[in-house]
Amino acid sequence: MSSSAKLKRLYQLAVSNIVAIAAVPFAASALLKAAELGPEELLARLRALRPVHMFLAAFVPAAAAAIYLKLRPRAVYMVDYACFRTSPSCRVPFAAFQEHARVWPGFDERSVRFMSRLLERSGLGEETCLPYAQHYIPPSRDLESSRAEVELIVFSAIDDLLAKTKVAPEDIDILVVNCSLFAPTPSFADMIVNRYNLRKDVRNVHLAGMGCSAGLISVGLARNLLQVAPRGSNALVVSTETITPNYYMGKERAMLLPNCLFRMGGAAVLLSTNGANARFRLARVVRTLTGAQDGAYRCVYQEEDDRGNVGINLSKDLMSVAGDALKANITAMGPLVLPASEQLLFALSFIARKVVSRGIKPYIPDFRTAFEHFCIHAGGRAVIDELQRSLTLSDEQVEASRMTLHRFGNTSSSSLWYELAYVEAKGRMRRGDRVWMIGFGSGFKCNSAAWECIRPPAAPAGADGPWAACVHRYPVDIPDVLKH
Repeated sequence: MSSSAKLKRLYQLAVSNIVAIAAVPFAASALLKAAELGPEELLARLRALRPVHMFLAAFVPAAAAAIYLKLRPRAVYMVDYACFRTSPSCRVPFAAFQEHARVWPGFDERSVRFMSRLLERSGLGEETCLPYAQHYIPPSRDLESSRAEVELIVFSAIDDLLAKTKVAPEDIDILVVNCSLFAPTPSFADMIVNRYNLRKDVRNVHLAGMGCSAGLISVGLARNLLQVAPRGSNALVVSTETITPNYYMGKERAMLLPNCLFRMGGAAVLLSTNGANARFRLARVVRTLTGAQDGAYRCVYQEEDDRGNVGINLSKDLMSVAGDALKANITAMGPLVLPASEQLLFALSFIARKVVSRGIKPYIPDFRTAFEHFCIHAGGRAVIDELQRSLTLSDEQVEASRMTLHRFGNTSSSSLWYELAYVEAKGRMRRGDRVWMIGFGSGFKCNSAAWECIRPPAAPAGADGPWAACVHRYPVDIPDVLKH
């Protein structure tokens, strides 16, 4: 460890324990005063106190503590989670993707070459998967095929979750589902209620159009509903994106990128206010929205091209907008999670820039002092690169995001859960570890959640889950041309 690192560590210890350090002289002074008075004088002074004073001294703190415990928000826990495990039969190697694109008359050679270059630089591997309907030539985008994809992914993830937690469907009190681009009638929530015969009084919501950060919005909504539900209630959160009806069939370059990045996936999460069998505690959920600005609002925009083909238009300003949204989010999250030493450095830097000179470089808080693990939305190579640079993270700290993008592609709102599964499959999660999930979505939104590990996985980390068959091969080396 370098001398500067040692000094910073010493500073962090001093500031973090400033109350204890400051209390030492006061405690020593009190002890000396007590020694001077002697035991007889101390007893005499205690006997001189009136009974009402003794009563108030005991009652007021006890009453204040009771009121605080009654009014404080209930703790919300993650009992467990499960990710959809893709099948090798859905695999889409680069060569197969390019061949299908070439035989489809809707794409010209220029579009095919463009998508090929995107794939080569995307950070995706050869094992990402598309739904069965996308393997047809031309791809099927009908309602029946779309529902079939939903049922395969959502029901598989829920089945795995219920088997892991041993929770019966009738014990679910709240259901929150999110899928942005496919909102059939009946809704996803209704499909789940029907499939699992959930209770008639289950509170259920289907969030649509909220983008890739909708998974954390769903977690926040479920947390709020649990706060007003009876103690010990359970909330099922399901996050997915339906690829089948949203494959873009035109030639606009800005709308071809989602074809190359998005892949099938989904996750189911069980939250509860009963922490008896929980694995994580939900510490914070912070949401930031920049949609009041036109550029941010339109940077991820569903529209038709000049030939009537519907797709998602990704603006060239997307990374700039995402950077601004991230700054807003970490500004809100920082005071809630950073240790006092980092907050003090940030405050001093801010004051110096205001008072001394704007030319002073602003201090970027070290979030590595607040979290052991980072789950950054695997939205694409550029997204991960930008967050790694902005938060000064190491390659190992963004490994889960890069490997998830390589193995599963951009699975939208569920990608964060594949990343958490990667950390656990590698055996890196320890009791007390803190996890920061960061998601981006249309609108434009940056949402984040902080978790604390209560109980690492009991079974061998890679024995089940989405990484069971391949975690031994990871991490893989991603050539610099893909990373930069």
